[in-house]
Amino acid sequence: MSDETRGREDAAQDAEACAEALESLDRIALGELSLSDLAVDAQDEVREGTEDEGSDAKDASDEAEAEAEAEAEEDDSKDDVQSESASGEETALLGSLPADDSLTRELPGLGSAPAVDETIAMGDIPLPSVPSAREAEARHHKMSPKRRNLMVAGVVAAALVAGGAGYAAWNGYQQEQAAVAAVNAHTMMSVQIGVHAAGLDCSTGSKIPVQVSGQDSDGSSVSETLYVDEHGRGIKLLPGDYTLSIAGSPIAADGTIYTVPTTKAQVSVKSDGQDLSAQASFKLKVPSADTVTDDQIDAAAKYAEEGGASSAAVAKVLQQAATARRDAAVNATSSREAQAARDADARHKATNLYQLDIPVEWYGKVATWQNGNTLCIYLASDSNTPIVTLVAVRDGESFTPDKGDTVLGTASLGNGYTVYASGPVYPYVVPQTINGRTQDPVSTYPMDTAIELVELTTGNRYTYSQIKNVLVGKDGKADAATKLETDYLAQILMPSIKAQD
Repeated sequence: MSDETRGREDAAQDAEACAEALESLDRIALGELSLSDLAVDAQDEVREGTEDEGSDAKDASDEAEAEAEAEAEEDDSKDDVQSESASGEETALLGSLPADDSLTRELPGLGSAPAVDETIAMGDIPLPSVPSAREAEARHHKMSPKRRNLMVAGVVAAALVAGGAGYAAWNGYQQEQAAVAAVNAHTMMSVQIGVHAAGLDCSTGSKIPVQVSGQDSDGSSVSETLYVDEHGRGIKLLPGDYTLSIAGSPIAADGTIYTVPTTKAQVSVKSDGQDLSAQASFKLKVPSADTVTDDQIDAAAKYAEEGGASSAAVAKVLQQAATARRDAAVNATSSREAQAARDADARHKATNLYQLDIPVEWYGKVATWQNGNTLCIYLASDSNTPIVTLVAVRDGESFTPDKGDTVLGTASLGNGYTVYASGPVYPYVVPQTINGRTQDPVSTYPMDTAIELVELTTGNRYTYSQIKNVLVGKDGKADAATKLETDYLAQILMPSIKAQD
């Protein structure tokens, strides 16, 4: 390869490297990044590279002569390949020139290129050739350090541009999120709590007043009464932390007043439509209507008028309903108590030596007759069917029951007398009679009477069929039957027998 050829090749490579670096810098808006120092350094290096162009070309010529002597023995085919490579690099150099340069510009070491018709199609323009690995390595070694630094500066500047764009996007996103948070912080959020009030329908009764206190997202203190329906809906708050409690009782359409729970709940409001029933749940119980006071009714009516009811007139109607319900319950309770007193008086029996109360289970089903200190309790529907007879006997004296009766229990009066209770053992006698062991069951004990006698003497703890078929049976287990009756009388009758005052 001749010295002239190598000179042209080196000059072309240097020009191409310089053009590529300048084109990279043209694509980078260094002014937009405000990197003034980097721009000044890059411009200085471009000027220095231009001034050193002559000396670099001379050094390249000297190196080419030394290489020519070493490669003089290479064959002609290799020279042809290198000629093709040089031609390809000339084509690449033309493609990298700035757009405003003439297509006939004279390059160092090259003659003037022929003029190109501007109507030539893009597809007809030859594409830049790709250098081989060996050529790329040679070009890297020939490129001056200043030109390499200039190209690196272009890459760094491009990275900074990309980084600046990413930062701007992230900063815009952060600002957008902050704006959304600021809007939400000043937006009322609807929340739902858990409530249970049996029988309450807020469409016909009043709503439940809820006391809300705490601090919203602006740091402002909050203390107000809000109202929810029977489903716990109706509260709207700004985001923040609050304490919720039931302020008072609602009034149901029938006048029901509820017991106000004392529990409190801590909640945090964060979003619209938030369900707080897991953190704030309240149960309003229904007390006995006769225990409701005027103060409770007045307080409930006040909350109904202030926001729980649709109008003051509706609140007034609900108050009247609550008062009427309470008064009716009080009257009913009074009536029951009066009747109970009358019943207790009727159940209370007394002789000169002792007194007792007829068991509540027997009341209305039995009657009594009295002779001195002897008191007989018999079946109300049949005076000839005694259930139990009570006799006071002086301590130390013996007692013998009537024929067919059994001593069913005793009660010491503590005044020198003991009361003996005796009578038939009906859990034993009745099944035996019904089974025909003694006489015709119909004439002795009709079935209804037999069942009632067994129930009265066992306290309905066992049915007639159980006593007949299992506990006693037709074979007559007298001891088992007697125990059933004595155990029951020991519970309901004997404890009530006391000495007379």
